[in-house]
Amino acid sequence: MSDRPRLLYLITEDWYFWSHRVDLARAAREAGYDVIVATRVTDHGARIRGEGFRLEPLEMVRRSRHPFREVAAVAELVQLYRRVRPDVVHHVAMKPILYGSLAAWCTRVPAVINAFAGLGYTFMDDRNRLLRWCVRTALRTVLSVGYSSVLVQNYDDRDRLVGEGVVPASRTRVIAGSGIDVARYSVRPQPSGVPVVVLPARMLWDKGVGEFVEAARRLKGKGVHARFILVGRRDEHNPAAIPEIRLKEWVKEGVVEWWGHREDMPLVYAAAMLVVLPSYREGLPKVLLEAAACGKAMVTTDVPGCREIVRDRFNGLLVSPRDSTALAAAIEELLSDQEVRVVMGQRSRTRVMAEWSGHRINEQVLGLYHDMVKVSAVDRSHGFA
Repeated sequence: MSDRPRLLYLITEDWYFWSHRVDLARAAREAGYDVIVATRVTDHGARIRGEGFRLEPLEMVRRSRHPFREVAAVAELVQLYRRVRPDVVHHVAMKPILYGSLAAWCTRVPAVINAFAGLGYTFMDDRNRLLRWCVRTALRTVLSVGYSSVLVQNYDDRDRLVGEGVVPASRTRVIAGSGIDVARYSVRPQPSGVPVVVLPARMLWDKGVGEFVEAARRLKGKGVHARFILVGRRDEHNPAAIPEIRLKEWVKEGVVEWWGHREDMPLVYAAAMLVVLPSYREGLPKVLLEAAACGKAMVTTDVPGCREIVRDRFNGLLVSPRDSTALAAAIEELLSDQEVRVVMGQRSRTRVMAEWSGHRINEQVLGLYHDMVKVSAVDRSHGFA
């Protein structure tokens, strides 16, 4: 081991690390940290190692109904933390927060950052009060132990966590997402030809995919000439995953196209006349930041996370969630007015440059790493750890 502070990222899926945290990890490495990535390895292991990061493959999966498997997942993390002895761990999303915090407490990790990528379906579904109570109680317990900071992406999520007694406000920090590479996601010439309307997201019901398909069906029924494209992978570990057979039925019907996962997202946005995300709730959706950086007008829902990026009638349109009629009307309105789309797209790019560039966001997170490592080092020197 070197004398550089050891920073460990705990993320359930390697593709999520690569899409949402690799730029931050690069910045941390340049700032003097030894970076370790603990994740389930599927498609991106070689890329992560190729960056010079130490990769620790995990067996942990995001969704499981087997109690013994969940206990084994915590034990796996305890062994990992004892072996790696990180100076700071960065847990991303619900399961890493719950299990990683227990492992960090058992192994006396000096500094822990628990980052919510959004509050997820357990907080969105008010019908399942028992599940919400269980998750809230578990979070309150694990977030109260050790020296930790809770990182959220918008003030709605912070207020929800604080208001429900999960964590005190003094232990929270709001940092807007993971930032955008504004050089890669840049403005390109406006597309011509048949209008392309893109929904870029994982194929989940709570991303509003069903409402998007229904809106496309309505508009095509009215004679609106456009292509409606779904871009994103299926996520079989998520309870809101849309069955592949349903996606294929929509394609066969001719109402939408499904391009699946794409590595060339800047080209996808370049082809799009309009970007749509009718999500039920978000942390701070990276796809909207990417679209904004590419100078696109957007239609999204008036919910936490989305409304932080899109201001109604400024750089896009906001509609109510789960409302395919309002969604169709908003899409039709923007498709019919190129001048408004161009102005909105310019405003989107300006906002990204001012508020969400990767360099700006990375500086804020690195500052948090530095502060936590410094305080934990002082505590250890006084015998508090």
